[in-house]
Amino acid sequence: MKVVVTVVGVDRVGIIARVATVLAENYVNIVSINQTILDGMFNMIMMCEAKDQTALPKVQAALTAEGEALGVQIQAQHADIFLSMHRIG
Repeated sequence: MKVVVTVVGVDRVGIIARVATVLAENYVNIVSINQTILDGMFNMIMMCEAKDQTALPKVQAALTAEGEALGVQIQAQHADIFLSMHRIG
């Protein structure tokens, strides 16, 4: 199952490392990362793969908790849902 993870918030040291740690602890593989910092705002989108679709709620909860600890917003969605929501036309 493909999962899209988005992270938005004020930039600080360790965001990528901590998100990657949560994903690794939940056996989610990072396939690609695109991140940028605009005027101190950190923006990242990751394409990931998880073997077990039933694990998504656990991953979402873990990322939400990590986001709260970091002061950023982290969302994880099934890629099909993410792409459907962001399709133009």
